[in-house]
Amino acid sequence: MEVDTGGRVITDLTAELVSFCSRQGDGLAHAFCPHATAALVLMELGAGSDLDLLSWLAKALPRTDPYRHRHGSQGHGADHLLPALLGVEVTVPVESGRPTLGSWQSLALIDTNRENNRRQVVFSFLGG
Repeated sequence: MEVDTGGRVITDLTAELVSFCSRQGDGLAHAFCPHATAALVLMELGAGSDLDLLSWLAKALPRTDPYRHRHGSQGHGADHLLPALLGVEVTVPVESGRPTLGSWQSLALIDTNRENNRRQVVFSFLGG
């Protein structure tokens, strides 16, 4: 799936996951982000947790620190550390074509790289 982040750091992909799972039965849905500067997470969105994540990322991966990885814009080295901290894949159990997310869980793409707004996320399914 092609994702245009529109410059957003957090992009909600829950609807896309639900749509993908609706064509399946019981099993496991897997989402993978094949990028060196983006990540996937399961978290609550819209109630402040997303803003807390942005604050934490700004502290943990400041744009002003001198990184050894220096091509691109200032602080781009931080973008390359993001997937190591947050991860690039998630797996969700699926029952009768519905992902069994918790009440407040959403699937989100996290992308701090301002140089690339086009991302891919690969969904796969293991029936069971």
